This record gives sequence, structure tokens and C-alpha cells, in this order.
Amino acid sequence: MAFSVGGGSGGRRGRRGNRPMSEINVTPMVDVMLVLLIVFMVAAPLLTVGVPVDLPKTKAASLSGDTEPLTITINTKGEIYLQETVVTADDVVPRLLAISQNGYDQRIFVRADRSIDYGTVMDLMGRVSSAGFTKVALVTDSDTASAKSSGGK
Repeated sequence: MAFSVGGGSGGRRGRRGNRPMSEINVTPMVDVMLVLLIVFMVAAPLLTVGVPVDLPKTKAASLSGDTEPLTITINTKGEIYLQETVVTADDVVPRLLAISQNGYDQRIFVRADRSIDYGTVMDLMGRVSSAGFTKVALVTDSDTASAKSSGGK
């Protein structure tokens, strides 16, 4: 008298016994990676400099660089921020010298609200460049929305 264990396809399983499964289930890993991707996509825009200003618009291409630049911001009230700390115009250069890691090759971005007087911005940039910093740049908002609406002209 003969009988089979587990039916037609179950016979193979019966022969393996209790050996561990050698296949990797990647579905949980993919789920975790997708959740992390969404979290980082939402969090990335929130990691910009914390002083809100209304930057002027331009169609110029953005600059690229390896190191994180130092940021000087002038808000609508005329207050000057070095990174996120309020400083006076006279204190900007000494503090820049104290915190610049690359010496005079440190990149410095100047962000100013569009309502700020042009002379105020140029005075600040003049102080920074006369101290010996050579990589000073103005930060603007990209004007891609108006370029698209005007047909790219």
C-alpha cells in the first residue's frame, strides 16, 4: 500500500523538510525606501535658510559648488542676518572672518529682500569684498514661472 505526502506539488515541499527558505523578500525593504523617499521630498524644501525674504526674480542659471556657502540676509526691516543670527553691519566682517573655514576663498551668498534699497545691499557687499572675500554672490529667485507663461521669451 502506497500513499503520497502532501499531494502533487506538495511532495517537493515534503522532501525539503524544515530547511530555511533561501529567497529574500524585498517587498518590506521597498516599502521602507518609498516612505523614506517621500519623507525626504517633503523635508528638503524646509531645510533652506530660516530668514524669510522676498527675493528678486532672474533668468540666470544657478551656481554650483562643493561646500556650503555662508549666507548673509537682509530682511524687509533692514535687519542683517549672518546665517540665522542677527548682526550689525559693522559686525559682519569680523564674524565672517571668525567662522569662515576656507579663509578668503569661502563662498558668501547675499540674500536681500526686493524692497531693500540697492545702496544698502551694495554697502554690505562692499564691506565684505573689501575685507578680502572674493567669492561673493547675490541670491535671486528663479523666474521660471514667468518664462514659461511668456513662452520662454
